[in-house]
Amino acid sequence: MVKGKKEDVEDEYSAKLDLCLTDGIIKTGGGVLLGTLTSLLFLGRRRWPIIAGMGVGIGLAYANCEYELNPKKKNTA
Repeated sequence: MVKGKKEDVEDEYSAKLDLCLTDGIIKTGGGVLLGTLTSLLFLGRRRWPIIAGMGVGIGLAYANCEYELNPKKKNTA
């Protein structure tokens, strides 16, 4: 069977969502890891650096996903 244009668009969108999910997991995990290390090494085992690191990771992943799914159009003027 020949794939139609709609199916190609759905496959492309699905691939972008998969990349967004993977990026979110990696960035959130990295933020938690950096927050944990900061907490253990410098701040006497407090919880807020872990939460802040997780928030930064989620925010970065969201921004990257938003740009990937809705790229800004370039001005030609």
